[in-house]
Amino acid sequence: MAADLVPQPNTNLAPRQGFILPGAIARAGRAAQEGFLEFFFASIRNTNTREAYARAVRDSFAWCEERGAELDQISPLLIAAYIEKQPGSAPTVKQHLAALRMLFDYLVVRQIIPTNPAAAVKGPKHVAREGKTPVLSTAQVRDLFGAIDITKISGLRDRALIGVYSDTLIYS
Repeated sequence: MAADLVPQPNTNLAPRQGFILPGAIARAGRAAQEGFLEFFFASIRNTNTREAYARAVRDSFAWCEERGAELDQISPLLIAAYIEKQPGSAPTVKQHLAALRMLFDYLVVRQIIPTNPAAAVKGPKHVAREGKTPVLSTAQVRDLFGAIDITKISGLRDRALIGVYSDTLIYS
């Protein structure tokens, strides 16, 4: 009975949950296969992040395999060329590069590859010009200040704090 509670080692590294190993990883040996799967299933807790990183890694390894590169032949130059050819938006390309950096870091720590080929590669610049927080109109700020009960010390405190952090100060 107690033996049933102890997880047995996975002797079959077949795809889990529809997850397929890239050919370069599959051909690199058992340590590379285990490290690759551990990266996705043990180090990335968020399912959406795991799926996005899996797509990014799948696409990049497919691109590398089209050029005949094995795991030990993936270089910073090859990663840079892949990043340059990415058709997506700057945030998408940055996500692809982040996925590759994290995966290769994991493989370096596991001593599967000697260095991280994605570490030196620069991603595209992306600056969000507009934030998601809407700017309050003068009337909205006036209503906000009017709703604060200034007969209590907590209301005076709240009004002072909001006044310090707002661009528009309205005195009544």
